[in-house]
Amino acid sequence: MRVSSQRVRSIDVKHLGHEQVICCWEVDGLLIDPGPQSCEDTLLAAIGGERPRALLLTHIHFDHAGAAGALVRRWPDLPVYVHERGAKHLIDPARLVASAARLYGGEDGLARLWGEVVPVPEENLRVLEGGETGVEGAFRVEYTPGHASHHVCYFHEDSGWAFVGDMAGVVVPPEPFTLAPTPPPDIDVEAWERSLELIAGWEPAALGVTHFGQVDDPPEQLERVREALHEQARLAGEHDLDGFVETYSRLVHERAGASADPILQAAPLDQLYLGLDRWRTKVS
Repeated sequence: MRVSSQRVRSIDVKHLGHEQVICCWEVDGLLIDPGPQSCEDTLLAAIGGERPRALLLTHIHFDHAGAAGALVRRWPDLPVYVHERGAKHLIDPARLVASAARLYGGEDGLARLWGEVVPVPEENLRVLEGGETGVEGAFRVEYTPGHASHHVCYFHEDSGWAFVGDMAGVVVPPEPFTLAPTPPPDIDVEAWERSLELIAGWEPAALGVTHFGQVDDPPEQLERVREALHEQARLAGEHDLDGFVETYSRLVHERAGASADPILQAAPLDQLYLGLDRWRTKVS
């Protein structure tokens, strides 16, 4: 029997001072995707400065997992769950930082957006493959590539919620408009399709979306992100970078209304194009 959502809490970490951009989820004292280190103070205030039971990371992109090392520095015995493909980059984030700095305008841009990148000691990591059950007593885990090659989703057996990171897109309920976040380097449209089928197979009661919030119509939302993924891929094939950004910016503002600004902050359009263009080059 599925329980009410009272044990599930959304925490707006207010990225760059803006609301409805990045959501950390708290479930029975566990934090799912704590957000970037630049938002650490906001997160700590929301949890009353109390040590969480563990961190559950859907993937290691800084907007989801950037605070992990800093939180372990604060609480040295804090467990951190992560897929095996991402674990080495938490232990030694130098390569990840270098790649992100190119994407975000150098080290200064990286620091402004995401804050300090602190390594996570190997002994704190709980490495996942996908297929695990009973994680922290209540979660099923599946490997869900498509957005990132190291992405997992968590299904909370008691409540029926699926915590899906970026796999269900960028959406600000109650507005239904959805973007598929497709930054480089490892977007895989076919793998994303398969992962959406896996999530749908859970028949979740609700989706916990990092960007942003609670989605109460999971089948419809999974279809919306599927449609967005294919529309964006089509437009990336028809335009260069500037043309894609111009075209899709107009579409977002027409369709998303007041949600346009937080959506575009969470999913910058130039990154959507770059990720899809890289994918198209790989499969062509």
